[in-house]
Amino acid sequence: MTTTAVSESIEQFRDRFVRITREVSRRIVGHEDIVNLTVTSLLAGGHVLLEGIPGVGKTSLVHTLADVLHLTFNRIQFTPDLMPADIVGTNIVQEHAHGGTFFEFQPGPIFANVVLADEINRATPKTQSALLEAMQDVSVSVGKTTYKLDQPFFVMATQNPLEMEGTYPLPEAQLDRFFFKLKVMYPPEEAMHQILERTTRDFDSAVTRVVDGPGLLEMRQVARAVAISRPVQAYAIRMTLGTHPDSPYASALVKRYVRYGASPRAAQALVLAAKIQALNRGEGFVSIDDVRAVALPALRHRILLNFEGEADEVNTDAIVNELLSTVAS
Repeated sequence: MTTTAVSESIEQFRDRFVRITREVSRRIVGHEDIVNLTVTSLLAGGHVLLEGIPGVGKTSLVHTLADVLHLTFNRIQFTPDLMPADIVGTNIVQEHAHGGTFFEFQPGPIFANVVLADEINRATPKTQSALLEAMQDVSVSVGKTTYKLDQPFFVMATQNPLEMEGTYPLPEAQLDRFFFKLKVMYPPEEAMHQILERTTRDFDSAVTRVVDGPGLLEMRQVARAVAISRPVQAYAIRMTLGTHPDSPYASALVKRYVRYGASPRAAQALVLAAKIQALNRGEGFVSIDDVRAVALPALRHRILLNFEGEADEVNTDAIVNELLSTVAS
């Protein structure tokens, strides 16, 4: 590819990214970083876990993103009595017109491009695990048959903080399949003014659809083609290894409080997200600062604390921030 073609590809990517985030921001106020990182995960082919107290706009963000994109959308409300078949679908008995019966597969709500798993940690672990195959392999198995899901496939799950009543912790294997974990904080005072002005007056909240499925897949290809040098990739690896207590890159907090560190999926997330950061800077190569910018959402949910860490209520964000200051770049 010529230099001119590369520059045009980067510019087109940046333009589309900005248009998507701008349209989402027409409805979502005070969460610009959350919006940017959510779109980053979508373009990297990953899934997002949004955590925050009720009422801070988690569900609205997902709805708005689906409206901005030319993609099919389904919502699954997770409750304690939700069953795996309610997510993936089931075989039902049908009658032939000439008599007799046969089984026909009835697809569940997981068969969509964008799936909102709302309050995912209110369902039992058995039901939560029904998402595992879909999130990892983009397919679901019912009986002896495997059904492929359409690309792009993107799961956005919302969860309430674990200390809230009626919540179950997500299985470690499922947490690892989320590209990012984003914490949606309470909006600042000025943002609250904008929220009230948009929701308590006659405000036009219509958004324009920006990109369709093939366009998103094209943007993914552009992101994966971004160059990354060996030293920058080595830094992403050191950051990942640094979350393990027996690693030479482990910090003091890791050695004291961590039971298990991040998996290789964390390094993949760091590199892919950093490539998208580079494109949004208008560059065709990844810098260490690009990796550092995405380390917190990529690593925070992949660090498992030991008993002492749980007892001392250690925040994994503090562990990642310490690694950012101690791991040599």
